[in-house]
Amino acid sequence: MSTPACSVSDASDAQPAPPGVPVLYSFRRCPYAMRARLALAVSGQRVELREVVLRHKPAALLQASPKATVPVLVLPDGDVLEQSLEIMLWALRRHDPAHWLEPTHGTLQEALALIAECDGPFKQALDRCKYPERHPDSHPAAAREQAHTWLQELEQRLRCHAWLLGEHATLADMALLPFMRQFAAIDAAQWLALPCSGVQAWLQRWLEGPLQARSMDRHAAWAPGATPVFFPPA
Repeated sequence: MSTPACSVSDASDAQPAPPGVPVLYSFRRCPYAMRARLALAVSGQRVELREVVLRHKPAALLQASPKATVPVLVLPDGDVLEQSLEIMLWALRRHDPAHWLEPTHGTLQEALALIAECDGPFKQALDRCKYPERHPDSHPAAAREQAHTWLQELEQRLRCHAWLLGEHATLADMALLPFMRQFAAIDAAQWLALPCSGVQAWLQRWLEGPLQARSMDRHAAWAPGATPVFFPPA
């Protein structure tokens, strides 16, 4: 089976940021912020990127979004998008050159359902595997079993197609992969021993792709008066 790589060629369509460019508060390693940056990168929707140190959250972030989690996108008209999926859809509905909103084998509603499963049951299991000390009432083995069961459901999809909903990456792939990256990193040897070669190849293909690299540049923590950093870069 051919495995088409995620194209980022259209991200170069991004133009220099005009006055009133949206502001994105982000944290490089946060999977929610990562998925938002992926959608912004592929769509070419330029923002001013403000990297946040989570233990020293800037007052501007707290003013824009009292919940103070990332990502947060502040639009020029003052509207604030506080959810990663909301930011992804905002960017892709403006420009979707890679057709992330158009699965070849499935529907957008199916993609949203997969994301809901990821953000709900899988994320709960992931947290209990990664931070067992924070969940003393939960058994790590049970959490791993819950996560592995869901991985097998994804494996069935990836046996039929290169991506979850067909032959090109979609919203579902790019919303799930940052969390799969986090899960795989808990125990690399255990990850590689799992009977899910399709899921492992899917993750590795994304990790080695240009879009992921483009979305993971390191930036200094933002402070008022700092030189603006625009994303995606021109």
